[in-house]
Amino acid sequence: MTTQPAPMTRVRVDQAKTGNLSSLTVLRFSGDITGTSNDAVFGAYRQVPADTRKLLLDFTKVEYINSSGIALLIELLMAAQKDNRTARSFGLSPHFQKVFMMVGLNQYIHHFPDENSACAAF
Repeated sequence: MTTQPAPMTRVRVDQAKTGNLSSLTVLRFSGDITGTSNDAVFGAYRQVPADTRKLLLDFTKVEYINSSGIALLIELLMAAQKDNRTARSFGLSPHFQKVFMMVGLNQYIHHFPDENSACAAF
């Protein structure tokens, strides 16, 4: 019996403009976010331009997040805060919205139902 490997974490870095024309970087996650996602997550974070103050996390294509993945996201949010960046998120499934609330992540990042409402909140 062979087991299927977990979907690899992928993170695409996109640049966008908000209504007030200030820089916004979107980290678009896909696959699973686990303890093995560190290189993908922080590799993408290192690609964020230094002048970016608004960071948007897109979870629409994330299939699974385990406790190690939650810890990794907390590290990412702490790095963003240290770099004087404001983070918002969108696209979490109802289950992971509940998990974020249970572990207190919603105190550090506001979650929105879609990209437009998240961008408008900046």
